[in-house]
Amino acid sequence: MTIVMIAFVYPIVTLLLYAMGPLTVDWAVWHRTLVLTPITVTLIVFVVAPLVAKHLDWFVRPRPKC
Repeated sequence: MTIVMIAFVYPIVTLLLYAMGPLTVDWAVWHRTLVLTPITVTLIVFVVAPLVAKHLDWFVRPRPKC
């Protein structure tokens, strides 16, 4: 599950950093993190995790063979 979440979260964080870059050039790192964190966490909790659970459940939790 960790590897799957990293594969989905990394591009989101990277895209948000690039999108915020021009707007936050003069900001301190902690300011950018303060803005980026709630956006990222909200996307993970309400978008990424449910999609992973729905579409990759077979990979994350394989069923035992009977």
